[in-house]
Amino acid sequence: MVNIARFSPLDNAFDQLFRGFLVRPVNLEEQETAAKFRVDISESDKAYTVHAELPGVNKNDIQISIDGDQVAISADTKTEKEVKEGERVLRTERYTGKFYRAFALGSVIDEAAANAKYADGVLELTLPKKAAAAAKRITIQ
Repeated sequence: MVNIARFSPLDNAFDQLFRGFLVRPVNLEEQETAAKFRVDISESDKAYTVHAELPGVNKNDIQISIDGDQVAISADTKTEKEVKEGERVLRTERYTGKFYRAFALGSVIDEAAANAKYADGVLELTLPKKAAAAAKRITIQ
């Protein structure tokens, strides 16, 4: 037996209307600098060394905070790009954002002796470890 169904264009209208609505568009252009914030941490007996890549950031816009063994690095960035052809502006793009990374190290950091250098888009932190307090022995009387 053959089943015959009548075609109605309104049956699939709702599905067609929202097809692709929840799919995020793909950006094929270069990702912004916020995605490129990379950190390398190395440890020696006396200090930690942190290398953070912050391309295109002014050193005055970088903030570093140390609280015990917690280290936080943040920076504000602003990028403007304008493409011109003759006197006509073809495209103008602006990007503002904020970098932020926080991590815990295994030892308490000596904030007074910490050192930071920024050159060629790379932030280098030298974070000396605080000397561990010697255990005190108490005699019972």
